[in-house]
Amino acid sequence: MQMPVHPMSVTFPDSPLPDVPIVAELRFDPSLPYAACLAFPLTPCECVPDETLVCWYFSRELLNEGRHAPAGNGDVQVSPGHRGEVLITLRGPDGEQAVLSAPEGEVAAFLSDSFQLVPAGSESEHLDVDATLALLFADD
Repeated sequence: MQMPVHPMSVTFPDSPLPDVPIVAELRFDPSLPYAACLAFPLTPCECVPDETLVCWYFSRELLNEGRHAPAGNGDVQVSPGHRGEVLITLRGPDGEQAVLSAPEGEVAAFLSDSFQLVPAGSESEHLDVDATLALLFADD
């Protein structure tokens, strides 16, 4: 089964360099049917192997709802932005936060692909509890 991966340029509007884009990816794995993954590929170097990603997992429904109205009250919040953007706020355990701006069209295309694979309301039919528990408790 093809897993949707949508690369896109995002910016951090509240940062000192608000117009500098970086590449991020929205990913969906049908074995985690409730989740969307926002992945940031790291630049390989001596201390970081190739294909290393920093991933934030959050509710696919949160991403969908947040395109239209502010949603979320935890580590991830999503809201509509200006000029066809979706704002995603990521909060770390230290209370620091980053707000990123993603193109709404890219977010909508990702959601469309993910909902084609696993329609809204059918997530529990696609959930493999044993595999999910193994993934949660796997040593990295």
